[in-house]
Amino acid sequence: MLLIEDEDGSVSYDEAMVANLLKGQEREKKMFKNREGQQVPEVTFKTRQGGDWVEVNSRALFNGKNVIVFSLPGAFTPTCSSSHVPRYNELAPVFRANGIDDIICISVNDAFVMNEWKTPQDADQITFLPDGSGDFTRDMGLLVNRDDLGFGPRSWRYSMLVKDGVIDKMFIEPQEPGDPFHVSDADTMLSYVAPTVARPLDVVVMSRPGCPHCARAKIQLKERGIDFVELELLKHYPHRALRALSGGDSFPQVFIDGVHIGGADELESWLRERDAA
Repeated sequence: MLLIEDEDGSVSYDEAMVANLLKGQEREKKMFKNREGQQVPEVTFKTRQGGDWVEVNSRALFNGKNVIVFSLPGAFTPTCSSSHVPRYNELAPVFRANGIDDIICISVNDAFVMNEWKTPQDADQITFLPDGSGDFTRDMGLLVNRDDLGFGPRSWRYSMLVKDGVIDKMFIEPQEPGDPFHVSDADTMLSYVAPTVARPLDVVVMSRPGCPHCARAKIQLKERGIDFVELELLKHYPHRALRALSGGDSFPQVFIDGVHIGGADELESWLRERDAA
């Protein structure tokens, strides 16, 4: 209740509750603006390339190009490292096949942090861009205060498609508590860029050195242009992991989109049915 009764019977406002209400109303007023149809902010980014400081401006990044930008709260943070960056990197070949020239990851971090973060991410398909002072993010209207996490000013999570320096489409995460991650992901962007294109298959081949059936399975996948991750016995996993996942101990064991296909013969049958569909 906003009104409280004092000991003498008088009525007054609960100042704490009033203050919280006003803060909530202020947050509601400060809705993030969709900037579709507008030019991207003209700023200069301070980057580190080959041990030297290199200034890169917005014109060099966006003019005459189709560029996907996704911005996130911070390098090395959980959702950014485990989901946001990896999926854009995985889908980069599909984006490029559908007219995208570059994919840029922006964070309000300095160049040293962004470069160090890129290495363990193994994200060679993405340009990591430091917005150290938050100039770009501020001009986008998406700089937020994350003192609640000890972060200070950071970017709200969003993605956008930029065509020749003009924002064509934006996906801004909803203003809700925490770190929402619903619409700025790579799959949502791909659905906008190329709505009819098929997603690449997620394929894992569990193999062992010197296995001829493993070699046959890999050739079958390569001949059809299907990318896969190979996990090698004792290098990437022990025997018990193979048994736990496949229920057997023969090689190879192939998994596609979370489904256990089996060995090279089962993979051949699966691919034949897929080709005929």
